Amino acid sequence: MTTRTTDRLDQAVLKLAAVLVLGALAPLLDSTIVNVAIHTLGTELRAGVATIQWVSTAYLLALAVVIPVTAWASTRFGAKRLWIVALTLFLLGSILSGLAWNAGALIGFRVLQGIGAGLMLPTLQTLLMQAAGREQLGRLMAVVTLPALVGPILGPAVGGLVVGHLGWRWIFYVNIPICLAAIALAVRVLPTDGPGTARPLDLTGLLLVSPAVAALIYGLTRTGPDGGFGHVDVLVPTIVGAGLLVAYVVRKPRHPLIDLSLFRTRSFAASTALLFLTGAALYGAMFLLPLFYQQERGASVVAAGLLLVPQGLGSLLARTAGGLSDRIGPRPVVLAGVALSVIGTIPFAVPGAAYWVLAIGLVVRGAGLSAVNLSVMVGAFRDLRPEQIPDASSMTRIVQQLGGAVGAAALAVILQTQLTGHDPASAYAGSFAWAIAFTALAAAPALALPRRLGPA
Repeated sequence: MTTRTTDRLDQAVLKLAAVLVLGALAPLLDSTIVNVAIHTLGTELRAGVATIQWVSTAYLLALAVVIPVTAWASTRFGAKRLWIVALTLFLLGSILSGLAWNAGALIGFRVLQGIGAGLMLPTLQTLLMQAAGREQLGRLMAVVTLPALVGPILGPAVGGLVVGHLGWRWIFYVNIPICLAAIALAVRVLPTDGPGTARPLDLTGLLLVSPAVAALIYGLTRTGPDGGFGHVDVLVPTIVGAGLLVAYVVRKPRHPLIDLSLFRTRSFAASTALLFLTGAALYGAMFLLPLFYQQERGASVVAAGLLLVPQGLGSLLARTAGGLSDRIGPRPVVLAGVALSVIGTIPFAVPGAAYWVLAIGLVVRGAGLSAVNLSVMVGAFRDLRPEQIPDASSMTRIVQQLGGAVGAAALAVILQTQLTGHDPASAYAGSFAWAIAFTALAAAPALALPRRLGPA
């Protein structure tokens, strides 16, 4: 790996990043588009809300289940091969979803899409982290996280236009040219895989950790429709998932599915704690924001999506945070980002705030969260050895998914409680006050991040 800090990323790394970003754009844009089209899917396929919600839930669970196996698969078969397989699975899932004849078929094909996406995102991190020197991690993350920002900006508008003018099947068909181009470029541009390692698959670990993650996420997603944390549909899968996770942690296998010794590295441990909290803050508030605009302000689904565009724009404004983390270290950038995220959420905790104030708040919030996410990744990978990167990529994805599920679940319960005995404006203001508290908590583990990038 390089030991010299340069002002610009290596052209070969940029070319590699561009190819991977193109592929990652498909699942990240797809999720936003499908969420916008859920009501239309229910109407067209004659399915109730409880059934059609599984179009999103099944995808999310499939994605979560497959993430733990990516570290082993990338070392066993090679990251390039795994990336192409992931893209192919997502492509097939998209084609079949567009051809679905009823809700059950669509849900099944969305599982195939979710498997592809779950393999894809950690593999992207592995390929890029291994290709670039740690002195350029921040600038590299600023490039590769672009699809995550483009999705929320373009998704609502693209989804509305596609569903309104082409029909619901095209929300899946639009992935076809993206995936085909990404596969063709990956074959040509990605570095050729060497021979796979002989690392055996920890089958017992897989049978523990994958169901654990799926059960936890499923249980937490049931808090809203099933009436809080005390409902059996929430308690049972959450307890089962937590038990399986504990069973995985206390095991001492010779070749673990995911190497928990990563947490002995202080910067990685602090970064994963931050990823959990920022996942909770990001996805928790993203659960509240569309509901706020629709229920409290009376906006339509598409209008609510467009009203969230300023947050994506704010994220784009914070792209320089990656390079700043390379120069001064991740800790000060994360602390500044947490402060901006808190400030940007405050207008939503004030009943009756004007739309222009809310829009400015979203820009500030988006900039803060983007700065935090970019810098946390710098902190997570900077002190790791190259052979540890696949495990770290899987672990960071798992932690972020769980944090998002916990944040959304907690705020769903808080909102339900607030709506009992309060008017909607006060209920949402109180819920956003809790979201601010969740965001502020991220300042604590941030203090354990490196202040500057010293020698590895």
